[in-house]
Amino acid sequence: MPAWLPRAMVMALALYGCFQLGSWAFHQLIGLLINILIAFFLALAIEPAVSRMSAHGMRRGLATFLVFLAVLIAGIGFVLLLGSMLAGQIVDMVEEFPKYLDSVINWVNQTFHTELSRVEVQDSLLHSDWLQKYVQNSATGVLDVSTTVLGGLFRLLMIFLFSFYFAADGPRLRRALCSVLPPARQAEVLRAWEIAVDKTGGYIYSRGLMALISGVAHYILLVALGVPYAPALAVWVGLVSQFIPTIGTYLAGALPMLIAFTVNPWYALWVLGFVVVYQQFENYVLQPKLTSKTVDIHPAVAFGSVVAGTALMGAVGALIAIPAVATLQAFLGAYVKRYDVTDDPRVHGGHRWRRGRPVVSRIRSAVRGGDGAGRTDADGST
Repeated sequence: MPAWLPRAMVMALALYGCFQLGSWAFHQLIGLLINILIAFFLALAIEPAVSRMSAHGMRRGLATFLVFLAVLIAGIGFVLLLGSMLAGQIVDMVEEFPKYLDSVINWVNQTFHTELSRVEVQDSLLHSDWLQKYVQNSATGVLDVSTTVLGGLFRLLMIFLFSFYFAADGPRLRRALCSVLPPARQAEVLRAWEIAVDKTGGYIYSRGLMALISGVAHYILLVALGVPYAPALAVWVGLVSQFIPTIGTYLAGALPMLIAFTVNPWYALWVLGFVVVYQQFENYVLQPKLTSKTVDIHPAVAFGSVVAGTALMGAVGALIAIPAVATLQAFLGAYVKRYDVTDDPRVHGGHRWRRGRPVVSRIRSAVRGGDGAGRTDADGST
């Protein structure tokens, strides 16, 4: 046996063990890493506001706290508006349930010639086995829901804490990162950080502005139709349609359609038509104008990045995919050398006339040349 073989085997086993240990640790910490990534992009989003406030003499920690307080107040207000709307709808459904039940029983009696009554139906439902099992399963599920809610609140608190530290100690974090890099690399890291802040902040700004415009437009429609809870529904449509990629528009439009259907079924069709028309206006008119100077990313690239982000990290990946890809695109654009494109029809997408005389002059010359050739042929034949 060669003398180096035992040492090589021990080294291979050690490397394999380190790989397995690292893989296990990564899978155990994947949730924490995703939370840190979300917190980092959230800190990048509020970085412009914090820097602007600190430039006016305010302490950076206090500025970060005020920004997060404003975000928290806005979030609580949105939840309260949505909760009041849902609570009102549930109360209305409970109060109107006997009428709905009577109408269904009357329809069944008239259609199938039965003699059902509400008392019989209620007694059969209350004493049925499946209802008791459903209540027992629901009681068990309440504990699971409570655990999920508490876990979500803890995760949200963790994200806010990391975001606060990233935003409040941004200069210190950049200084610590640059202290282990040579001067040339320091400039590149700071430039990349600046690009990330600009693109992420621009994405949030453009989405927020489009959410405001969308909310106002849908609010006007809902008020004109007399749909209840118009302010809450308008806020719902504006936020969900802009900050949930791909399916946000359809998810946002479903709730106003459902509420409008309770008022008048035709109102639901009006809401559906308005949502479709406004979506086209937003995609082809509003969004290109607002995002051309902020995110500046092709729609196909944006869609592909959302799909890739969803496949990698689910809903979180879908939310941060566009600013991440926009940052990468801007960073590569700053360092990739570009050249002039040749004057070729295959590049410009159509036939391009040669430079020289105007088109009309070339057409006249071609016509005259054809006439002269015809005359020459005629003279030669005679």
